[in-house]
Amino acid sequence: MSDWPLTETFRSTHGDVRWGNLGQPGEVPVVLLHGTPFSSYVWRAVARSLARRHHVFVWDMPGYGESEKHVGQDVSLAAQGRVFTELLAHWGLEEPLVISHDFGGAVALRAHLLHGARYRALALVDVVALAPWGSPFFRLVGEHSDVFERLPPALHGALVREYVSSASSPGLHPAVLDRLVQPWLDDCGQAAFYRQIAQADQAYTDEVQNRYGDIGIPTLVCWGEDDSWIPEAKGRELAERIPGARFEVIPGAGHLVQEDAPAELTATLLAFLGEQC
Repeated sequence: MSDWPLTETFRSTHGDVRWGNLGQPGEVPVVLLHGTPFSSYVWRAVARSLARRHHVFVWDMPGYGESEKHVGQDVSLAAQGRVFTELLAHWGLEEPLVISHDFGGAVALRAHLLHGARYRALALVDVVALAPWGSPFFRLVGEHSDVFERLPPALHGALVREYVSSASSPGLHPAVLDRLVQPWLDDCGQAAFYRQIAQADQAYTDEVQNRYGDIGIPTLVCWGEDDSWIPEAKGRELAERIPGARFEVIPGAGHLVQEDAPAELTATLLAFLGEQC
């Protein structure tokens, strides 16, 4: 997409990953991880602001955005954690600053706790990390993904638009909503949308949940005050489980804090990152 070009391709063990970078090489690296059902596009405003002081890396996970989608693809949290570890090695980043959103948080946590990925610091923004997670709608689709995959395109498109819209508290600009749902609307995208929900197994966070007390790096847990997908209480609980973690609330923002309050989120992240450099 010309408005958010991911110009590079990395062939991971789970499909081609489209990625890009902003800012000047040699500056302190920052890596941004998106969640589901989104892509790196949600980080565009924050990434461009961070790039004034950092070398920022963005990527679409396999099965998302501009990255490869195919039948039988493993897009589980386990697979994404391995791919992220591979990407860090490909980029030659030994201890980057890492910022993650939604299930990108679980990906970053798994890579760190299970695969030895090292970070200078970690920011977790409205992340999937503690059981139970998944809305009633999310669980319903996961249990019947084969049925939903056969929906007529118009009904599928309406469902995805409504679902993505619900992640914002004040509401998304129509053009932004169009851009966020676009990767899911063709035949390949429709199958991929239900595939990623079907593979969203809580077991992958259960596996690491009891190890959050082992995290020994500076950690920020940041949450949209009006998040209807994952309540603020989950963020507070997560911060309490990570030694020394700071908890920050972004007023007036829902689950998609990047869209609802980009200036406030960027200021909070810059203050945290500045303490680590």
